[in-house]
Amino acid sequence: MQARLSAIGLPYILFPGVDGKAEEKRLLSNTDVAAFERNMGRKILIGGIGCYHSHLGVWEAFLATGKPVALVLEDDVVFHDDFLDALRLGLKAKSHWDFLKLNRIRAKLPVCQGRVGPYRLNAYIGPATGTGAYLITRDTAEKLLSAMRRVTRATDHEINRFFAHDFRLRGLEPFPSHLEEGESLIATESGGYSAVRKFPWYRRLPNFRLRAANYVRRISWMIRRKEGLPRPSRDLIETDRTVEPES
Repeated sequence: MQARLSAIGLPYILFPGVDGKAEEKRLLSNTDVAAFERNMGRKILIGGIGCYHSHLGVWEAFLATGKPVALVLEDDVVFHDDFLDALRLGLKAKSHWDFLKLNRIRAKLPVCQGRVGPYRLNAYIGPATGTGAYLITRDTAEKLLSAMRRVTRATDHEINRFFAHDFRLRGLEPFPSHLEEGESLIATESGGYSAVRKFPWYRRLPNFRLRAANYVRRISWMIRRKEGLPRPSRDLIETDRTVEPES
C-alpha cells in the first residue's frame, strides 16, 4: 500500500490494525456472540472482529484531527487510473453523501441519485458491503462510533444499516478501485476460508428474515427522503455550485 500510495502521490497516515488473534479475549468481551451469529448466520471470525475495531480506531483518530472528511483505505486496495479524479469529484459533491464507497464487495440494486462528472452517485436498496476504500464525514463517524461499540454484526453489515443510523450511504460508480485478489488476512487469522462457512439453512432462518426486513427498511428510508427513484440526469456538482457558491 505504501508503494501504491506513493505512486499516485497521495499523502497518508498509517494506522496499526487491531490483531484479532493477539487480542481475542478483549475483543470477545465486547462482542455479543449470540447476536452476531443470529445476525450473520455464521460463526465469528476473530480476524473480522479485529478489522471491525481497526475501523473504530481509525474513526477516533480522524475525529481527533478536527478535519471534516477522511479517506479510509484498507491494506489491500488496488487503485484504478482514475482514482484521484474520482476522489476529487466525490469531494466536490460532498453535500450529497455522508459515507461514500470507492470500492465494494457487493453493491446491489443501485438507485442513481445523480451524476458526478462521469460517475454515478448511487444509493442502494440491496446490500452494499465492503469497507476497502471510502470517504466518511465527521458527523457520520461520530454516529457510527456511538452505535458500534458493542459488536453484533460484521463491520460493513452494520454500516449498511444506514436506515438505523440515519446517514446517506452512497457509492461512486464505476468504482475507481478494487481489492487485491487472494485470501484476506481476516480469513487467515481465523483459520482460512474454511472457517467462513455459514450455518446450515435451518440455523440461518433468523438471518434470512433479517435480510428480507432490511430490504424493506432500506427502501422505506429512501422513499421518506425522496431517494427511491433514479435521477440520472441530475448534475450534483452543478447543484453544489448553485446551493453553495464559491467564496
